[in-house]
Amino acid sequence: VGPYVLITPNETRRNQLQQVAKKELDDLERWKEEHRPGPIKLVPQRLGGKESETQARQKQQIMLMQSKYQQKHKREEYVKAKKAAEEAEILKKKAVQREKAERLEVKRRQQEMQRRDTFLEDQYYKTNELLNRLDLGLPKSDSCQIANCGPESTAWTRSHTYKQALREDENRRLEEMKQEQRRKAELMEFKQKQEEEARTRAHQNEQRRVNNAFLDRLQNKTQPNSTYQPGYSG
Repeated sequence: VGPYVLITPNETRRNQLQQVAKKELDDLERWKEEHRPGPIKLVPQRLGGKESETQARQKQQIMLMQSKYQQKHKREEYVKAKKAAEEAEILKKKAVQREKAERLEVKRRQQEMQRRDTFLEDQYYKTNELLNRLDLGLPKSDSCQIANCGPESTAWTRSHTYKQALREDENRRLEEMKQEQRRKAELMEFKQKQEEEARTRAHQNEQRRVNNAFLDRLQNKTQPNSTYQPGYSG
């Protein structure tokens, strides 16, 4: 250990500090004694309101049960809303698929009608071509100067009459098929329009139902103090 200096304590200074501290402690005790609060004097009265402890406990239990039922009801409403939204999405997808199938069916029918028209026109042209080839070896009408020109004239007349009748029959059948196709197209368009209106109404009803359910849930949230009856779903 290195050298050190020993300082003798000042006994006078220490005594003065101890006296001052003692005086402050005495003053503090005296002040506490003077400012001590007196006894409280209250008029006896009955606390707890008009209900007994048993009634208060029962009421508290009922409120707890109602709170549990309300939470359960909210969970059920959430599950129902989620399920309704999923069903609406599924219905929407089904409607889209149905529309695609209907468009494909309309396209297929149109192609079928177009192929039938092409076949009828081709048949008509081939029939005319065949009749024209048959007329090549027969005499013309202006070559007959007499009313009765013989068996060749009679054969030509029969061929000409048959060809004209055949053309008229082909034209008539073609016109009937065109009218039938036109009626089918009108009927298909009317049916598609009805289905589109029905889908629109169904979508509007579903949207209205979802909106009403949302508004009901919102109204239930904005009325937390409303009484709730167990088993009642609104």
